[in-house]
Amino acid sequence: MYQNLTRAFPPMTNAALFGWLKTLYPLWSTLDEESAHVSAWVGLAELALSGCTTSTDHLYVHPQGGGDLLSAEIAAAVDLGMRFHPTRGSMSLSEKDGGLPPDNVVQDHDVILAESQLAVEKHHDAKHGAMVRIALAPCSPFSVTKQLMIESAQLAEKLDVRLHTHFAENSEDDDYSLATFGCRPTDYLEEVGWCTDRAWVAHCVMPNEDEVQRLGKAHIGVAHCPSSNMILASGISPVVSLRAAGVHVGLGVDGSSSADSASMWLEARQAMLLAKLRDGAAAGTARMSLEIATRGGAGCLGRIGEIGEISVGAVGDLAVWSLTGPSFAGAIADPIEAWLRCGPTGAKHTIVQGQSIVDNGLLVSTKVDAMLAQHRVLAQRMQRLVS
Repeated sequence: MYQNLTRAFPPMTNAALFGWLKTLYPLWSTLDEESAHVSAWVGLAELALSGCTTSTDHLYVHPQGGGDLLSAEIAAAVDLGMRFHPTRGSMSLSEKDGGLPPDNVVQDHDVILAESQLAVEKHHDAKHGAMVRIALAPCSPFSVTKQLMIESAQLAEKLDVRLHTHFAENSEDDDYSLATFGCRPTDYLEEVGWCTDRAWVAHCVMPNEDEVQRLGKAHIGVAHCPSSNMILASGISPVVSLRAAGVHVGLGVDGSSSADSASMWLEARQAMLLAKLRDGAAAGTARMSLEIATRGGAGCLGRIGEIGEISVGAVGDLAVWSLTGPSFAGAIADPIEAWLRCGPTGAKHTIVQGQSIVDNGLLVSTKVDAMLAQHRVLAQRMQRLVS
C-alpha cells in the first residue's frame, strides 16, 4: 500500500514491469514507519469506499533503518476498523547479486526469517473471525534466493500461516526464470515447495495449459490484478481456465503505482471484461467476477466459510450498494449484472465486524482530511518534490 505515495509518477508511467520497478525502488527506499502507517490508512480507506472488507498487503520493501513497517500498517488497519491479512514480505537479492532492487532495500537471509517469525508471533491471530493475520511473502523469484523461498515455505508450515509471492507476471518473468533457474516459473514453484494450498500468488498471467492443470491440482490461490496487468502490458491471466482447474482466484488491486486505483469494484468489472476479451463473450460474467471478489479472495487467504460470504458461521461483513440514479436507469432485470455492467459506483455502506466504516458513501472516521494532508506531505517527500 506504500505505493500510493508514488501514484502516477511520470518517470514510470509508460514502463513495463522491470523498468517500472527499477524506477521506483530508489523512491521506496525512503519508506519509514510514518509513511507506511499513513499510506496503509489511506489505501485501506480507499478500498473500504469500494466495498472491500478484508485486505492483504504485500509489504516487501524494508529499507535499512526504516523501523517496524508491518506494525505501522497493522495499526492503521486497527484504527480504521478493516479486517487485515498483511504479509511480511522480503527481498534478499540486490543489483549486485543479480536482482533488481538496490542494496538499501534488501535484507540478510537470516534476518528475514527471524523477523518473519517474530511478526507472526506478535500479530497473527489464528482464531475464527480474526481481525489480523500474517502471511510470509518473499517478493518474487527475481528478488530473493531459492533457499529463502524454500525456508520461507518450511517456516510457514511450522507456524501454520500462509505464503504469498509474485508469479508469472509477464514474459520478462518467464525469460528470467528460464535464464536463471533453467525452468519455467511453475516448475520453480514446485521445486521450492510452494505449489500447495497454503500459497497464493499474484498475477499468474503466463501459465500454459499443462501448468494451469498442475496449479489447479495443488489448489493454489491466485490474486488476479487486471488493471495492473493492462497498465504494465503484462497480458491477461487465464482466470476462467484457472477456476475450472481448481485454483482459488481472488481479486487484487495490486500496488497503487501500477494500477493507480484501489477500487475493488473497478477490478471486478475489469476481470469480467478481460475474461470476455480472452475467452469469449459468454466466458466472463458478472456472477463470476462477484465470486472472484468474495469467496475467491477468501480461498486465497484460506478463509472459506469465514469471510467472503453470508452464511451460518461466517463473520457477516457486508458491502451494501445502491443501484439507483442515472447510471442504473433501466437496469431493473438483474441486480448483479446491473451492479457490474453499469456505474461506476462505490459502496453505500461497508460494515466490518459489525462496525460501519463507510456510511452513506462516506468514511465514518473523523481523520480523513488530516490523513490525506499528511499523505500529501509524505508523497511530496518521497517523490522528491520538496527537499
